Amino acid sequence: MRSEIAAFYAGFGQPDLLRRACDDAVLLVPLVDDDRVYTSRVRGIDWIWAFTSVEEYARYMVAREVPEDQSYRYQRVLGARLIAWATARPEPTGVSIDCVGAHPRGAGPEQDGWPTSAFSGDGALGKALSLCP
Repeated sequence: MRSEIAAFYAGFGQPDLLRRACDDAVLLVPLVDDDRVYTSRVRGIDWIWAFTSVEEYARYMVAREVPEDQSYRYQRVLGARLIAWATARPEPTGVSIDCVGAHPRGAGPEQDGWPTSAFSGDGALGKALSLCP
């Protein structure tokens, strides 16, 4: 999936390939104390923060200035299952991948699953991702 995301940043990404790569990717999703998926609300939309590696998750925690001596639990989830879960939630929910990494990507809430517009490279999503807590 990282190579498909990098292709978008290089200007030659293909939305269908990126979507398939995201669907097939195993993502790390932070959990809160009672084993629920961690979400946060940004401008009226719930966001699930997902990561392609432990290193990307750690980068997120460092950016949030979370204490190093605390343990950080996560669940590994297929991208397709994560999007299905986000889409089924009663509140509008988007998925952000590696939001503080070199190549953040995400999908805003839509009823049809991964919206193509999230992978268009038009920069609109970057504005939302810049709000990553």
